[in-house]
Amino acid sequence: MTPMIDIVFQLIAFFMLISNFEQTQADERIKLPRDELAKPAIVAREKEVVLNVGFVRDDDGKKLSEPVVFYTGEDEPVPVMKMGRILKREKELYDDLGVDVAIVTVAIRADKEVPTGLVLELMKLGKETGFEMFVMKATQKIDY
Repeated sequence: MTPMIDIVFQLIAFFMLISNFEQTQADERIKLPRDELAKPAIVAREKEVVLNVGFVRDDDGKKLSEPVVFYTGEDEPVPVMKMGRILKREKELYDDLGVDVAIVTVAIRADKEVPTGLVLELMKLGKETGFEMFVMKATQKIDY
């Protein structure tokens, strides 16, 4: 019985080590769009700002707000058009670390119901701040 317990603990340790922790900044309130061309990143990005764009919803899934950004540094959701100040703060943090924001990727995880124009406005705010690389996240659509 003892060797069996050892094997179980080794398996637990193994799966903990190989688990993908990339989703730590993912927000479960965001329902990503599905696309056949969506592929996971081959190499994890070192410098990344993740913006989760979606809606405040009730328990039944009914939208209670206009599109907002659920940003990890804020207690309350931020309206999309007010993200400029937060992006400026992110830029200042990277400047203090001596990192050029041109190499920092802004990953936008937008709910499938968010209008494309708002996502483009968010990218425009990022460009005005100094960010140059943007990535859109989606769920891979697999037909069985």
